[in-house]
Amino acid sequence: MTSQDDQHTAAEGTAGADRPMSGRSRSRGRRLLRILVSGLLVAGLAFYAGSFLRFAATVAGYQNNDAARADAIVVLTGGSERVKHALTLLQAGNAERLLISGVHPETTPQQIVISTASDLSLFSCCVDLDRNANNTLENASETAKWARENDFSRLLVVTSAYHMPRALLELNSTMADFDLVPVPVQTAELAFDRWFEDPRTTLLLAREHLKYLLAWARIAVMETSAP
Repeated sequence: MTSQDDQHTAAEGTAGADRPMSGRSRSRGRRLLRILVSGLLVAGLAFYAGSFLRFAATVAGYQNNDAARADAIVVLTGGSERVKHALTLLQAGNAERLLISGVHPETTPQQIVISTASDLSLFSCCVDLDRNANNTLENASETAKWARENDFSRLLVVTSAYHMPRALLELNSTMADFDLVPVPVQTAELAFDRWFEDPRTTLLLAREHLKYLLAWARIAVMETSAP
């Protein structure tokens, strides 16, 4: 065998020795990738579970705040009980003016009075209707505009207890210089302190918590990208 044959054989031997090493490296790399992905999934689930439990505790922890007073009241539509509660606060003298945000374009004050058993005279002196907002983000924008136009600095925020965290998140993002006081409306058939016993309440909180996280992420991105 010539020296060239010897060199060729040696090269083949070296290449053959490298192949198993490369296979082991790829296998080790895939194993590390699986561990990394699994770790990220576990961390993500732990974050979500912890966030949900804090959210549920916040909702369950809201106390009756009907004695609070402010310059004005804003109620975010989503049920006649919210509006009725806000009108009751206005009539009791907790504030001088009320904004009902998110009113359907075709809804009249008379219809609101009928559905809430309230006094029509309040609408001629002390109630403003926002018909532009279609969601919580737009509620916050319209409320900020209204409050600044009227030189209000302290507002009572009326909405359902489960909706309050997201409502305050959106409002604070546009009204950081305002004093916002939560006045949650409790729903009799929803026991938020025992949410885990009722699938309907659990589902409601889970859905609202997801909306809260999406709003939080959007606001965080906007604040990060702001000049």
